[in-house]
Amino acid sequence: MLDILKGPIEAIQDFYDLTSRAFRSVFRKPHYFNDIMLQMDSIGFGSIPIVLLTGFFSGAVMAMQMGRSLQPYGQTGRTGTFVSIILVRELGPVLAAVMVAGRNSSGIASELGSMKVTEQIDAMRALGTDPVQKLVVPRVIATAVMLPVLTVVDDFVGMVGGWILSNYLFGLPTRQYWTNSWQALVWNDVGQGLLKPFIFSFAVSLIGCFYGLRATGGTQGVGRATTQAMVWASITIFILDFFLGKIFVSQVGQ
Repeated sequence: MLDILKGPIEAIQDFYDLTSRAFRSVFRKPHYFNDIMLQMDSIGFGSIPIVLLTGFFSGAVMAMQMGRSLQPYGQTGRTGTFVSIILVRELGPVLAAVMVAGRNSSGIASELGSMKVTEQIDAMRALGTDPVQKLVVPRVIATAVMLPVLTVVDDFVGMVGGWILSNYLFGLPTRQYWTNSWQALVWNDVGQGLLKPFIFSFAVSLIGCFYGLRATGGTQGVGRATTQAMVWASITIFILDFFLGKIFVSQVGQ
């Protein structure tokens, strides 16, 4: 029994050690600003196409289903209200984070894993460069900056998709849709929509770096690390979303 638990416990300890070192290194010199900008371009701008596609069609599908559900009650005018609330509170942050995790957690693990198995990271240490400072911190900062931005893009494009479907299928006037969409949102919703992706970003980046730096066994090990990073980052996002949602719901109840 103890042998079964030994591996997971060691992995958790190593992850927390990497996390603490990364956060401490954020405030230490040197700061690799060029690397941060490169990662922001790769993680942020590189993820825009997939965020646009998933955001648009998720909003469109949501408007279609909500409109049909409300149509028997003569409340199709409320479609924009439901679309905006669900997108901003839940679907937008989670969907953007999962898409970024699928693209970038796996990419980070693959990149760092390849460097690990080819001994580039060992060479970096031999030259006196801290791999956490050079490789992990720029990815953490870039993801923390870009994921909330991508979430805002996802939310807006989703609302546009909902507007197009509502107008086409149910004849909902444009002014009514957008007025209901904006009026339905309160500051608590906006806070959730921005805080959640910021917290999710650390799961996306740190889990990708963690599995990449632990990769062993050549190309097969890199493949395993890539898969594990994507799976665990996605699972962690849903777990964090549950607890964050519970916190915000409790605050509203008070």
